[in-house]
Amino acid sequence: MMAQNEPPPAFERPGGEGGIASPGHPIDFTHLSRQTMGDRNLEQEILALFIHQANAVSDKLADADTEERIRLAHMLKGSSRSVGAFPIGDCAALIEAQPQDASGIKKLRRLIAQAAELVASVSR
Repeated sequence: MMAQNEPPPAFERPGGEGGIASPGHPIDFTHLSRQTMGDRNLEQEILALFIHQANAVSDKLADADTEERIRLAHMLKGSSRSVGAFPIGDCAALIEAQPQDASGIKKLRRLIAQAAELVASVSR
């Protein structure tokens, strides 16, 4: 329970983005808060680094050979799940299992863009 004058968690907004754990949302902020022990500055820093990494991996996937695509997808799967970006992690797992399926890369780019948009909107 929060003290009366204590600010809300870093990404909680009136629109209800705080504590997202339902399907269709790009990031589970409740999970992230548990991982960071509620440190709001750390949450923001981790998400900024994650979005940067996810974009870099996404840029490399299309031109990567099969072995590299599997390695990149595996790496992104782990980092996504650790920050609560479960839809991105699930998509990365599909790419890891089916590295020749170009639709997975397209979907991954869309999911990363959604996550980046959400992070930008709640970081303002």
